[in-house]
Amino acid sequence: MGVEVLGVEFDRVTMDEAVRRGVAMLDTASPDYVVTPNPEVVMTCREDAGALEAVKNASMVLPDGIGVIYGARILGRPLPERVPGADFALNMFAEMAKAGRSVFLLGAKPGVADLAAQKLAERFPGLVIAGTNDGYFTDDAPVIAKINAAAPDFLLVCLGVPKQEKWMYENRDKLRVRLMAGLGGSLDVYAGVVERAPASWQRLGLEWLYRLGKEPKRIGRMMKLPRFLLCVVGERLRGK
Repeated sequence: MGVEVLGVEFDRVTMDEAVRRGVAMLDTASPDYVVTPNPEVVMTCREDAGALEAVKNASMVLPDGIGVIYGARILGRPLPERVPGADFALNMFAEMAKAGRSVFLLGAKPGVADLAAQKLAERFPGLVIAGTNDGYFTDDAPVIAKINAAAPDFLLVCLGVPKQEKWMYENRDKLRVRLMAGLGGSLDVYAGVVERAPASWQRLGLEWLYRLGKEPKRIGRMMKLPRFLLCVVGERLRGK
């Protein structure tokens, strides 16, 4: 049984459990995909039926944001722990490297995926980089053809919310991949273009605050967090 938070059902898994399930999906023929909602994504799903449909059809829904963990706790149905999408993928790469598995990187500005590929290949010897493509495309067909020609085990889709979730849902049957994951700005982090919060901030659940300090323009997006918590409290008071 999952844990429902404001209409989005999260898998009750730890990081280790999520990675084991992800690795197992690499051996299935079905086009599985993973989504990693934070409070911003949950609020988007409440306003966008297409985004909610895409999230509901995911093979695994991981609680990326600390706000989701707090929300689930307030509702009286706690989740085991936060499972950040960027870390989920890194743990997947470590396991994939042992077996010579392949990954295709899709998203970010031109050049970023290539830089991320270079750094990931250095960090995970044995991991095969099947290909890259930036996120600045308007026609899906050539991109899908490029991915299918590479036939990767794992496809990272980093197109931003809710575009990446909808893209995976709409194209899952057209793609020759074993597993996909929507990971927002992770390629920027892997490439070193964006600095991630120090581990101490991450442990305290303050990664969002660190990023806001680095990128004040994110304030508009961050305003969804207090709205999210107000909605959660409202549901708790109504006994839902």
